[in-house]
Amino acid sequence: MKRSLSYLLAIAAVTLLASPMLAQHQFPPAQTNAGFDKLKSLAGQWQGKKADGKMVAVSYQVVSGGNSVLEALEPSGEPSMITLYHADGNKLMMTHYCSVGNQPRMSAPVPAGEIKAINFAFIDATNMAKPADPHMHSLAMTFPDKDHLTHVWTMRMDGKDMPVTFNLERKK
Repeated sequence: MKRSLSYLLAIAAVTLLASPMLAQHQFPPAQTNAGFDKLKSLAGQWQGKKADGKMVAVSYQVVSGGNSVLEALEPSGEPSMITLYHADGNKLMMTHYCSVGNQPRMSAPVPAGEIKAINFAFIDATNMAKPADPHMHSLAMTFPDKDHLTHVWTMRMDGKDMPVTFNLERKK
């Protein structure tokens, strides 16, 4: 008992001493590219409609010290979903935490010049028993202007692709 208390106090002391040192440490700047900068520019609240007329709310938040963008997607009458985006050298990566229970990972090349579209393609997924299981297989994002955004999510099920479109507008 006395030994456990000593270990606990030692851990507490190290934690207290390390916290100010970590707060003062200068970490290198977040890895970035033009595509990731475009995703970071989405920060804020968005709203819109699916092609079937149902409402959807989307929020973007820059997190992890500027290293990731968190998207929260809330389609009306459906479970919410989370997607986390980040830079990976000269490309973009994302993991989609889907309401069907799996987590597809996708990548996208960063287009040259002004970013008008980003097209993510399936790499792999966790929590999928077989490739034919339903999963999000791609995401096409288009940026007509700074206040409008279109998502085309493509669900693949039994080898068949089923796109769902969200037309979004930045909330002011």
